[in-house]
Amino acid sequence: MPWIDACATDDIDAEDLIRFDHGGATYAIYHGVDGKFYATAGKCTHEDVHLCDGLVMDFMVECPKHNGQFDYRTGEAKRLPACVNLRTFPVKVEADRVWIEV
Repeated sequence: MPWIDACATDDIDAEDLIRFDHGGATYAIYHGVDGKFYATAGKCTHEDVHLCDGLVMDFMVECPKHNGQFDYRTGEAKRLPACVNLRTFPVKVEADRVWIEV
């Protein structure tokens, strides 16, 4: 699976996320409270809404439509109505760039 250059590390504020589109898919790239970067599928599994418009708190992202929550480190659905986990993707940082393996 190829590594894709998604963004610069300073493109994402701490405890925030950005949307990244590549190859017909949408991803969410997070800058965690622990200083690490994470990546998940970019749309909520409940209603296919872009998570980039959601709220990030600690290690959770909240869907902007129905307030379902996911742990973005693991993709685990944590609050209804979201009950299907998000897909996660490996992330690496090189030369101040965030790369995801898709």
